[in-house]
Amino acid sequence: MTLTLVKAWKGARAALEAAGVPGPVIDARLLVEAAADATRIDIVTDPHRVLTDAQAARLDDYVARRVRREPVSHILGRKGFWKIMLGVTRDVLTPRPDTETVVEVALRDFPETAPLRILDLGVGSGAILLALLAERPAARGLGIDVSEEALAVARDNAAHLGLAGRTALLRGDWTAGLESSGFDLVVSNPPYIATDVIPTLEPEVRDHEPRLALEGGRDGLDHYRLLAPEILRVLKPGGRFVVEIGWDQREAVEALFREAGAFNVASVKDLADRDRVVTGLKNPLETAA
Repeated sequence: MTLTLVKAWKGARAALEAAGVPGPVIDARLLVEAAADATRIDIVTDPHRVLTDAQAARLDDYVARRVRREPVSHILGRKGFWKIMLGVTRDVLTPRPDTETVVEVALRDFPETAPLRILDLGVGSGAILLALLAERPAARGLGIDVSEEALAVARDNAAHLGLAGRTALLRGDWTAGLESSGFDLVVSNPPYIATDVIPTLEPEVRDHEPRLALEGGRDGLDHYRLLAPEILRVLKPGGRFVVEIGWDQREAVEALFREAGAFNVASVKDLADRDRVVTGLKNPLETAA
């Protein structure tokens, strides 16, 4: 049977729908585009273009993997975030639109020409740090991660985006060994999911993303307890921090940063109107160490 772009898209969509995969319309389109070396415009303007046997076989493989709830980002090896395209593997969290809130908030206080120094704790794929560096050409950034595999992904992404010259990536345990008062901006998307919640997550997350990047201890707050005072230590006086939180963690994380001495602590909601970011400042009158 001849398989055209439109038949391929309809068939992929039907298979994903039958398997109960969320977002089957968009996922089917993305898989067809990748398998058939096509674009969204091709599917609309040339719907009867015939797939080669190799393209059809590739699509069958992609759809079967998605039916098993493997994330599209892992199948295709890439994911768009903010204004950049990132390589993604099983060793890093798939960048999500919710996390773009961190980038949006972080950019507010710093003009385009600001020569700021950025620290990203738990850098993963490099999503937050590289999105910020792409927007602030005078900035330089340091990304820290405990996973060497994640750092390899971030290094590849920095190189492909032409940002390697302004990006340093190091293996480390959060802020251990970092100088005090060294950064204008600290960002982080730490593991914040409570241990007993992880088995209830969608299969795409539970079965395919690194547990190390998900688990935040009994109440999900273990890493914030460590990070709040340390983030303030490494910030310059008046420097800003922006951290991602779980939707129900606003009060607890705000309290941790206030207890650590942060100024102007506030939360910001994501596009789904859920609390997503806690931000604040280091005391601008504190004497730099």
